[in-house]
Amino acid sequence: MSDTTSSSDSNQDLLARLKHIAQPLVDSIDSRLRDQIDRRVDERVNESLASRLSVIERAIADLDRAVKGLQYREDETGETDAG
Repeated sequence: MSDTTSSSDSNQDLLARLKHIAQPLVDSIDSRLRDQIDRRVDERVNESLASRLSVIERAIADLDRAVKGLQYREDETGETDAG
């Protein structure tokens, strides 16, 4: 039994050392992946916001044209009534 216990302790020690050695690599990969994911999410959010902003800008331009058209008609109507 003492050989089995010794072997088990040795395996646990080896596993602990391996985890200790590999941890910086795992942390580095984790950090890189997190940065890549953050950049991709930022890109997608920016694309979505740009798309929505262009829709809003078109709507504002349409409203601006409609208001100018109404102002023009009002000016014409006001001049004809006064004249």
